Amino acid sequence: MPQTKFVLSKALELGLKPIVLINKIDKPSRRIDEVEDEVADLFLELAVDDSQLHYQTHFSIGREGKSWKEFPANSDADADLTPIFDAIINEIPAPKVDANKPLQLLVTALQYDSFIGKYAIGRLSRGSIKKGQQITLIKRDGTQHAGKIEKVFVYRGLNREEIDQAVAGDIIALTGINNVHIGETIADKDQPEALPVIDIEAPTISMYLGPNTSPLKGKEGEFNTSRQIGDRLQRELETNVALRVRDDGIGFVVSGRGELHLSVLIETLRREGFEFEVGRPRVVTTQKDGQTMEPVEELLVEVGAEFVGSVSQELGIRRATLLKQEQTSSGAIRSMYTLPTRALIGLRNLLLTATKGTIIMHSLPHGYQPLGPKLQQTRNGALIATEAGSTTAYALDAAAARGELFVGPGVTVYQGMVVGVYNRQGDLDINVCRGKQLTNMRTSSSDGAIQLTPFTNLSLEQSIDFIEDDEFLEVTPKSLRLRKRYLDPNKRKRAAKN
Repeated sequence: MPQTKFVLSKALELGLKPIVLINKIDKPSRRIDEVEDEVADLFLELAVDDSQLHYQTHFSIGREGKSWKEFPANSDADADLTPIFDAIINEIPAPKVDANKPLQLLVTALQYDSFIGKYAIGRLSRGSIKKGQQITLIKRDGTQHAGKIEKVFVYRGLNREEIDQAVAGDIIALTGINNVHIGETIADKDQPEALPVIDIEAPTISMYLGPNTSPLKGKEGEFNTSRQIGDRLQRELETNVALRVRDDGIGFVVSGRGELHLSVLIETLRREGFEFEVGRPRVVTTQKDGQTMEPVEELLVEVGAEFVGSVSQELGIRRATLLKQEQTSSGAIRSMYTLPTRALIGLRNLLLTATKGTIIMHSLPHGYQPLGPKLQQTRNGALIATEAGSTTAYALDAAAARGELFVGPGVTVYQGMVVGVYNRQGDLDINVCRGKQLTNMRTSSSDGAIQLTPFTNLSLEQSIDFIEDDEFLEVTPKSLRLRKRYLDPNKRKRAAKN
C-alpha cells in the first residue's frame, strides 16, 4: 500500500527500527510467501543502510488476539500478543530522555477546541512541565516568545485526561499558547534551547476558492461572504499545516498536498454551512537554477488483464512512464508509472469508467522534474443553459440527444450553468427550460409519454475533475452546480478570443 511505503520511508530515514507483522494469517486467501517477498523488496528499495534489512517478522490473528514469532502449524492453538510486546521491549530502543535537564518539547500536532482553544501536542523530550509554568516558545526562524501553560493533558487510551505535572517521555497536550505552530519548540524560560524543526512537504496542487457569484448565491448557505470564508480558512491553518492560503481578489488561492487534501477541505466547509465557488486545480511549480520544476507522482495501478490496453492508452496520452509491470497471484496486472501531478487531475474517474470500476490505483509524491509541454484536452465540450428557470422534461428530452445530462426535470438553472457534457468538442448553448406548446391539435406521436435517460449525478471529486480553466464549481450545503466563469455568452466569446 502507498501509505505503508510512505510511512516506512520516513521511519527508515529517521533511523527507527521496524518490526514486521503479517496479520490475518487464518484467511483462506492468505498469501504469506508472496507478502514476505513484497516486504523484502520494499525494504531493499527504501533502506538507508544494510542494518535495516535485518528485521523481525511476526504473524498474528488480530481479531482473536493471537501472535507468533514463526508461522504456526496450527492457528487454533492457544496464543496471545505477548510475542509482539516482547519484541517491542527487546528490539526497539527506549527513548532517550532526561527529566533533570531544562524543559524541551517539539510540537508535532495541533488540535482546536472552541471552549479551551488550541492544543499543542508533542512528546516531552526532557525536563518536566506543570500547570501555570512560564515557558519560552522558539519559532522556526529562531525568535523567542514568552508564554504560560494553562492546562496539561495526558492520553489514557483514546481519552485525554488533565494532570498537574508531566515528566520526560510523556506524550502530552498543552493549552494557553495560542501562537504555537507545528515544528516549534516549547522550552524552559531561563534556558531556552530549540529542537530540530519538522520539515513540512511543499504543496503540489492549488485552486481558487471564493464567495459564490452565481444568480443563486445566498439561497442555500449560511456563510457566503469573503470575510466569513477568509476567517474560516485562517482557523483551518491553525491545525492543517500542509495548507497554504493567499488572497486573490475577492477570493483566495488554497494550496495543498493533492486533490484529496483540498477535496476534504471543501467538503468540510460545505458541511459547516459555507457557500462558495472553486476553480480548476492547478499544479504548484517551483524554481530551481532558473528552471521551472513541476511535481511528479508515482502511480501504482492494479487492473484485470482485459483492461490493460485501455489504461495504457490513457496514461500514454498523459505522458506517463512505465517503470515496471508484473502479474499478481490473482491474475491481475500490477503496473507502476511516473507522471506529472497535473496529469493525475481527472484521471481517476476516466480510468474507473474505462475499467468498469474495477481498477485499484494509488499515487505517491516522487520529486520534481522540469516542466513539460501542455497536456492535450481530452474532455468534450459542455452543454450550457441559455435561459434561467426550471428544467422541463420536454426540453431535456431534446437535449439528451446532444450529450450526457447532469440535471433532471424540475431543477432550477440559470444562464451560463453547465447542464451536461456535449458529445463533441466545443461548447453548445441549449435551452433546457423550454416548455411544450399547448394546442388543440392531437396526434398519436405528440401525446406520447416522454421517457428520459437517467441523468448523471456527479460527486464532489467528479465535479472537481470535470471543470476546465473557464469554469467554476458552485458548492453549497445542498447542491453542487457546474457553471462557466463568464455567464454571459458574449463575454465568454470575448474571453476566448483573448
